Amino acid sequence: MTVFFTSDTHFGHGGARGRFRRPFETTAAMDAAMAERWNAVVGPEDEVWHLGDFALHLTPDAMAERLEGLNGVKRLIAGNNDGPATLALPGWAEVRHYAELTLDGTHLVLCHYPFRTWNGMHRKSLNLHGHSHGQLKPLPRQIDVGVDVWNFRPVTLAELTAPRPRKAAGEATTVTPSL
Repeated sequence: MTVFFTSDTHFGHGGARGRFRRPFETTAAMDAAMAERWNAVVGPEDEVWHLGDFALHLTPDAMAERLEGLNGVKRLIAGNNDGPATLALPGWAEVRHYAELTLDGTHLVLCHYPFRTWNGMHRKSLNLHGHSHGQLKPLPRQIDVGVDVWNFRPVTLAELTAPRPRKAAGEATTVTPSL
Protein backbone atom coordinates (compact mmCIF):
# COMPACT_ATOMS: atom_id res chain seq x y z
CA MET A 1 0.00 0.00 0.00
CA THR A 2 1.24 3.46 -0.95
CA VAL A 3 0.05 6.66 0.74
CA PHE A 4 -0.77 9.67 -1.44
CA PHE A 5 -1.72 13.28 -0.76
CA THR A 6 -3.73 15.77 -2.79
CA SER A 7 -6.11 18.71 -2.39
CA ASP A 8 -8.18 21.31 -4.18
CA THR A 9 -9.49 19.13 -6.99
CA HIS A 10 -12.61 21.33 -7.18
CA PHE A 11 -14.40 18.70 -9.30
CA GLY A 12 -17.35 20.33 -11.09
CA HIS A 13 -16.11 23.86 -10.45
CA GLY A 14 -15.88 25.67 -13.79
CA GLY A 15 -14.54 28.79 -12.12
CA ALA A 16 -11.40 26.89 -11.06
CA ARG A 17 -10.27 26.78 -14.68
CA GLY A 18 -9.99 30.56 -14.94
CA ARG A 19 -9.25 31.50 -11.37
CA PHE A 20 -6.37 29.04 -10.99
CA ARG A 21 -5.34 29.08 -14.68
CA ARG A 22 -6.03 25.41 -15.23
CA PRO A 23 -5.17 24.30 -18.77
CA PHE A 24 -8.44 22.59 -19.66
CA GLU A 25 -10.96 23.61 -22.32
CA THR A 26 -14.01 22.59 -20.27
CA THR A 27 -14.91 21.62 -16.73
CA ALA A 28 -15.75 18.11 -17.97
CA ALA A 29 -12.27 17.84 -19.51
CA MET A 30 -10.69 19.05 -16.25
CA ASP A 31 -12.65 16.54 -14.18
CA ALA A 32 -11.89 13.67 -16.57
CA ALA A 33 -8.16 14.49 -16.68
CA MET A 34 -7.89 14.67 -12.90
CA ALA A 35 -9.74 11.36 -12.45
CA GLU A 36 -7.59 9.70 -15.11
CA ARG A 37 -4.36 10.99 -13.57
CA TRP A 38 -5.53 9.97 -10.07
CA ASN A 39 -6.32 6.42 -11.19
CA ALA A 40 -3.07 6.17 -13.17
CA VAL A 41 -1.01 6.48 -9.96
CA VAL A 42 -3.34 5.30 -7.17
CA GLY A 43 -4.22 1.62 -6.90
CA PRO A 44 -7.34 0.17 -5.24
CA GLU A 45 -5.47 -0.67 -2.00
CA ASP A 46 -3.56 2.61 -1.76
CA GLU A 47 -4.52 5.36 0.67
CA VAL A 48 -5.22 8.96 -0.37
CA TRP A 49 -5.44 11.88 2.02
CA HIS A 50 -7.47 14.57 0.25
CA LEU A 51 -6.76 17.84 2.06
CA GLY A 52 -9.96 19.60 1.16
CA ASP A 53 -12.05 21.25 -1.52
CA PHE A 54 -13.08 18.03 -3.25
CA ALA A 55 -15.94 19.34 -5.41
CA LEU A 56 -18.21 22.32 -5.99
CA HIS A 57 -21.47 22.74 -7.90
CA LEU A 58 -22.12 18.99 -8.14
CA THR A 59 -25.18 17.25 -6.76
CA PRO A 60 -24.59 14.83 -3.88
CA ASP A 61 -25.21 11.93 -6.29
CA ALA A 62 -22.69 13.30 -8.81
CA MET A 63 -20.11 13.84 -6.05
CA ALA A 64 -20.65 10.30 -4.77
CA GLU A 65 -20.24 8.91 -8.29
CA ARG A 66 -17.04 10.92 -8.82
CA LEU A 67 -15.60 9.79 -5.47
CA GLU A 68 -16.54 6.16 -6.15
CA GLY A 69 -14.71 6.31 -9.49
CA LEU A 70 -11.41 7.25 -7.84
CA ASN A 71 -9.06 4.47 -6.73
CA GLY A 72 -7.90 3.98 -3.18
CA VAL A 73 -9.06 4.31 0.39
CA LYS A 74 -9.94 7.98 0.58
CA ARG A 75 -9.66 10.16 3.70
CA LEU A 76 -10.88 13.76 3.71
CA ILE A 77 -9.44 16.67 5.64
CA ALA A 78 -12.28 19.14 5.17
CA GLY A 79 -11.68 22.36 3.27
CA ASN A 80 -13.57 25.63 3.18
CA ASN A 81 -15.59 24.51 0.12
CA ASP A 82 -16.55 21.08 1.50
CA GLY A 83 -20.14 21.44 2.62
CA PRO A 84 -22.32 18.99 4.54
CA ALA A 85 -23.09 16.94 1.41
CA THR A 86 -19.38 16.46 0.68
CA LEU A 87 -18.61 15.55 4.29
CA ALA A 88 -21.43 12.99 4.28
CA LEU A 89 -20.35 11.12 1.14
CA PRO A 90 -20.22 7.37 1.83
CA GLY A 91 -16.95 6.98 -0.10
CA TRP A 92 -14.78 8.59 2.58
CA ALA A 93 -13.05 6.18 4.97
CA GLU A 94 -12.97 9.10 7.41
CA VAL A 95 -13.56 12.84 7.52
CA ARG A 96 -11.61 15.16 9.78
CA HIS A 97 -10.52 18.79 9.93
CA TYR A 98 -6.96 18.07 11.02
CA ALA A 99 -4.68 15.05 11.36
CA GLU A 100 -1.18 14.16 12.48
CA LEU A 101 0.53 10.98 11.35
CA THR A 102 3.97 9.52 10.95
CA LEU A 103 4.88 8.13 7.55
CA ASP A 104 8.28 6.66 6.71
CA GLY A 105 9.69 8.16 9.91
CA THR A 106 8.42 11.66 9.08
CA HIS A 107 5.87 13.39 11.30
CA LEU A 108 3.15 15.06 9.20
CA VAL A 109 0.63 17.71 10.17
CA LEU A 110 -2.28 17.71 7.71
CA CYS A 111 -4.81 20.51 7.29
CA HIS A 112 -6.53 22.21 4.39
CA TYR A 113 -4.95 25.49 5.46
CA PRO A 114 -1.23 26.29 5.62
CA PHE A 115 -0.03 27.05 9.13
CA ARG A 116 2.38 29.69 10.29
CA THR A 117 3.46 27.30 13.06
CA TRP A 118 2.60 23.65 13.66
CA ASN A 119 3.33 20.82 16.05
CA GLY A 120 6.91 19.62 15.70
CA MET A 121 7.93 22.21 13.13
CA HIS A 122 11.31 22.65 14.82
CA ARG A 123 11.80 18.88 14.93
CA LYS A 124 11.51 18.39 11.15
CA SER A 125 7.74 17.82 11.13
CA LEU A 126 6.13 18.71 7.78
CA ASN A 127 2.94 20.73 7.30
CA LEU A 128 1.07 19.39 4.28
CA HIS A 129 -1.78 21.65 3.15
CA GLY A 130 -3.92 22.82 0.28
CA HIS A 131 -6.03 25.97 -0.09
CA SER A 132 -3.40 28.22 -1.69
CA HIS A 133 -3.24 26.61 -5.17
CA GLY A 134 0.53 27.08 -5.38
CA GLN A 135 0.25 30.84 -4.91
CA LEU A 136 1.73 31.09 -1.42
CA LYS A 137 5.44 31.14 -0.65
CA PRO A 138 5.91 28.25 1.78
CA LEU A 139 7.73 28.24 5.06
CA PRO A 140 10.51 25.66 5.44
CA ARG A 141 9.03 22.13 5.78
CA GLN A 142 5.64 23.31 4.50
CA ILE A 143 4.29 21.80 1.29
CA ASP A 144 1.20 22.60 -0.78
CA VAL A 145 -0.18 19.24 -1.98
CA GLY A 146 -2.79 20.83 -4.27
CA VAL A 147 -3.40 19.54 -7.77
CA ASP A 148 -2.43 22.92 -9.25
CA VAL A 149 1.13 22.33 -8.02
CA TRP A 150 1.42 18.60 -8.76
CA ASN A 151 0.20 18.09 -12.34
CA PHE A 152 -3.41 17.50 -11.28
CA ARG A 153 -2.79 14.21 -9.46
CA PRO A 154 -2.09 12.79 -5.99
CA VAL A 155 1.57 12.52 -4.95
CA THR A 156 3.60 10.48 -2.49
CA LEU A 157 5.68 11.80 0.39
CA ALA A 158 8.83 10.90 -1.58
CA GLU A 159 7.64 13.09 -4.47
CA LEU A 160 6.71 15.90 -2.10
CA THR A 161 10.12 15.96 -0.46
CA ALA A 162 12.29 15.47 -3.56
CA PRO A 163 14.02 18.63 -4.83
CA ARG A 164 12.17 20.18 -7.77
CA PRO A 165 13.39 22.77 -10.24
CA ARG A 166 11.56 26.06 -10.18
CA LYS A 167 9.69 27.04 -13.34
CA ALA A 168 10.62 30.02 -15.46
CA ALA A 169 8.78 33.32 -15.13
CA GLY A 170 5.32 33.16 -16.63
CA GLU A 171 4.82 29.45 -15.94
CA ALA A 172 2.63 28.04 -13.18
CA THR A 173 4.04 28.40 -9.70
CA THR A 174 5.77 25.37 -8.21
CA VAL A 175 6.80 24.68 -4.67
CA THR A 176 10.27 23.42 -3.92
CA PRO A 177 10.11 21.98 -0.41
CA SER A 178 12.70 23.32 1.95
CA LEU A 179 13.58 20.52 4.34
